[in-house]
Amino acid sequence: MNKQKVNVLQEKREQALKGGGEDRIAAQHKKGKLTARERLHFLLDEGSFEEIGMLVTHRSTDFGMEKEVYPGDGVVTGYGTVAGRLVYVYSQDFTVFGGSLSETHAEKICKIMELAMKNGAPIVGLNDSGGARIQEGVVSLGGYADIFYRNTMASGVVPQISAIMGPCAGGAVYSPAITDFILMVENTSYMFVTGPNVVKTVTHEQVTSEELGGAVTHATKSGVTHFACGNEIEAISQIRALLSYMPQNCEEPAPSLPYQTADELRPKLDQIMPENASQPYDIREVIDEVIDEGSFLEVHKDFAENIVVGFARLAGRSIGIIANQPAFLAGVLDIHSSTKAARFIRFCDCFNIPLLVFEDVPGFLPGTDQEWNAIITNGAKLLFAFSEATVPRITVITRKAYGGAYDVMNSKHIGADMNYAWPSAEIAVMGAKGAAEIIFKREISAAEDPNAKWLEKEKQYSEIFANPYRAAERGFIDEVIEPSQTRLKLIKAFKMLENKVVNNPRKKHGNIPL
Repeated sequence: MNKQKVNVLQEKREQALKGGGEDRIAAQHKKGKLTARERLHFLLDEGSFEEIGMLVTHRSTDFGMEKEVYPGDGVVTGYGTVAGRLVYVYSQDFTVFGGSLSETHAEKICKIMELAMKNGAPIVGLNDSGGARIQEGVVSLGGYADIFYRNTMASGVVPQISAIMGPCAGGAVYSPAITDFILMVENTSYMFVTGPNVVKTVTHEQVTSEELGGAVTHATKSGVTHFACGNEIEAISQIRALLSYMPQNCEEPAPSLPYQTADELRPKLDQIMPENASQPYDIREVIDEVIDEGSFLEVHKDFAENIVVGFARLAGRSIGIIANQPAFLAGVLDIHSSTKAARFIRFCDCFNIPLLVFEDVPGFLPGTDQEWNAIITNGAKLLFAFSEATVPRITVITRKAYGGAYDVMNSKHIGADMNYAWPSAEIAVMGAKGAAEIIFKREISAAEDPNAKWLEKEKQYSEIFANPYRAAERGFIDEVIEPSQTRLKLIKAFKMLENKVVNNPRKKHGNIPL
């Protein structure tokens, strides 16, 4: 091989590896941010990264752009492995034109996404971009739309994860929004459709980028991001952990680690339920006792805290957990908890991850705010998500299962495979106090001591309905179990269900109540 030609290749590679140059790399580090290539180094297994499109350059000649050309054009794309499994990646380079998206930048990302769909492997996008490259006009906007379309086509085919590691504004936010999980880095990343300056001009609100669309804002107020991470290394570690619970694509079963059967009884669960049915307890304590030790990866931890969702392992098998949280708002369902859980359920169903539900729900949250903001439609999303899920589905009712919320939380009637209840379960249309007031209204009002009569009737209603046995007699509950047996029962039931097949009516797709 001609040595001069090899030297030319090496020079071009070295130029590409420098990104926007040493000064811009230093500026990136000064902000507490890694470069695009450093991020991929920490994400992927050592030595596994294969780059695609290293020498791609933009085609723009307007505004003097032909004089400023960088190989790679502001995004590093390729494939590698995470824990030995194939993953396709793109990492935007803020040192080159502020990571702005050009026609060729978009083409590189689209090529990676198409390869991922053809070969059935996850897509991880590391976003750090000033938005569409203004010098290219509508061509860059078209590039965004090309990416959005492929995000939609890939949805439910391969897992898609987006990490926001810098600015992500305007149209750029819609690609991460379509993907399955979003991670943000506190203090260095933000997402919004319109920035603080536009907000101030239009609504006269004074707000910082962090307040408007920072990691904490989106983790607690909007629910846009699933994970708010303290720094970029933490975010990258979280991506690696997330991928470990997912199959490569929709055709594969959920991952399963080797597991040696042991003593599966958990006596601590027999002591976890408070004597007073109105007293809260932390459902995470139940989850931690039931699952494989230390395996719970909570999703959306700081948003809609009245419901807990996340991934875990049970006898080595990856599962998705949805649990009412009595320690927050008594575990009621509301708008945010319904949409949070529905989205998680649909992801698990896309990728063959079995669902485990812990139920302790007193009903839906009442009030004008909920009704006027469409609790009906949003609650129906949760109902729809459970009803259409074809993966193995098991429910454990720990305490309250009242009213329509009983139906919605993966009841037998909407297709759950196995439904267990603890002896402390109360399955009824409503709480005994309210039910007695309605059913025995005349008797109570006619009594010499209405309050004593009310308490008497409340006790009577409780004895009949505030238990799991009426539901068990009807077959709505498959078995009433001692809490300590929960893990053992679940391991056996999920093993029994592992070859479950559902043949739904033929259709293009359902119409979820959006």
